[in-house]
Parts: sequence; C-alpha cells; structure tokens
Amino acid sequence: MNTAANATKTTQTPVELDGKDLPAHCPNPLMPVWSSHPRVFLNLDSSGSAKCPYCGTQYRLKPGAVVKGH
Repeated sequence: MNTAANATKTTQTPVELDGKDLPAHCPNPLMPVWSSHPRVFLNLDSSGSAKCPYCGTQYRLKPGAVVKGH
C-alpha cells in the first residue's frame, strides 16, 4: 500500500528546520492527518537534532541555522 511507503519515508527523511521554525514540534504542519499524534515539543538546542518519541520522525537544524533564546 502507498500509505505504508509514505510512513516509512516520513520517519527516514529528516525534517530540516530553520531558526524561525523553533520551537520545533511534532506532528508538523506538513504531515498528513492520518499520522497525527499528541503534539510534542522537541529540544534541538544541544545537538541540533531530535527524534519524535511517538512516530520516530527525525528533526534537525539546517546548516547555518541560528538558535535564538529569549
């Protein structure tokens, strides 16, 4: 089925974020409704990457992205 292929692709292809996309959360607005789960905020500050504990989607900062605090 096509949906299984899409689910695998979603979890294998990292979502690249810019500083303006922070705070990062999953599910993100580009994900299909069928893959929805409770919203989780992800911490990218220390390593520049994070993995959603629900669906396994990888998130990472784009090269050169600047993380700004308050």
